[in-house]
Amino acid sequence: MLHLLNGETTETLLAQTAIPGERFSFRDALIAGPTPPLESEEWRRVRASHLSQAYEVEFEKCERDLARQEEVFESFAGHDEVTLWFESDLFCQANLLYVLDSCARQNLTSTKLSLICIGDFPGRTNFRGLGELAPEDLASLFLDRSPVSATQLELAQQAWKAYRSADPRALEQFLQTDTSQLPFLKSALQLQLERFPSLANGLNRIERKGLELINNGASRFADLFPRFSESEAGYGFGDAQLWNALQRLIKVGQPLLLSSNGVPTPEKKFSWDAISRYAFSLTDTGKAVLNGSADAVSLNGIDEWLGGVHLQGHANIWRWDEANNQLVKV
Repeated sequence: MLHLLNGETTETLLAQTAIPGERFSFRDALIAGPTPPLESEEWRRVRASHLSQAYEVEFEKCERDLARQEEVFESFAGHDEVTLWFESDLFCQANLLYVLDSCARQNLTSTKLSLICIGDFPGRTNFRGLGELAPEDLASLFLDRSPVSATQLELAQQAWKAYRSADPRALEQFLQTDTSQLPFLKSALQLQLERFPSLANGLNRIERKGLELINNGASRFADLFPRFSESEAGYGFGDAQLWNALQRLIKVGQPLLLSSNGVPTPEKKFSWDAISRYAFSLTDTGKAVLNGSADAVSLNGIDEWLGGVHLQGHANIWRWDEANNQLVKV
């Protein structure tokens, strides 16, 4: 038996149970960076390059980790059962689509494929993820695991193809179909659409929430991250993803944010001790964008990947129209 887990914290907890089998933690974060329709070595190179730059890890290590992950996926047919442990947020759902797409393209007729995917847990009023549960809680989830159906695999393939498309309308069109076989998918992918810059001011939903929280007093990252996580739990962002989103508002020609306490950007980017002390304040430009009297994309342009869509430049950019709940190209 093999357990494919959504992160190392869950893997550590599962190791404390009597549940048999090998354990492997997913190695990527497909919610961020390019996911174009590439295969094999080229895909691995593109993803390793993103992970290396975004999280300040050696490219060679990232590439080795992804190659090892591919080896694990290719070994699925050698196990009597593979159990997938994931959550309801966009972070996990994007990774899960990748995994299910891989499973759909393999001959797993002799392998039972099981899924544990939850958005809440009894007795946890503010459930955040599998990693906060006790080992005995994971054991109870394992007993209730569900077999993955052919219909679910087909749906995941369609969703993954839409997520990776260079045309975001593919994702909009997919969301018009019946996604009930993967019950968390529709709400997660809706949040993906809201990551496109707003028609109103050029901020995406994550950027807008970050600026609002900072403007309302959560200037220290140590205060900002938990408040963001509570208000935007559907994204499943870790501190690294939020940190990178805020840095994109600082490292532009007309910054929307500045350091408010003189603490330099940490050399070790994702040391919590370093980034938790970092504090932000809105510039006049940031305040103007937040109140809708200026536009972030018009001021600074954009260079960001959302799935398979590369947003680049100042104009002719796909935007999210909140009033009509749709994408438009401006």
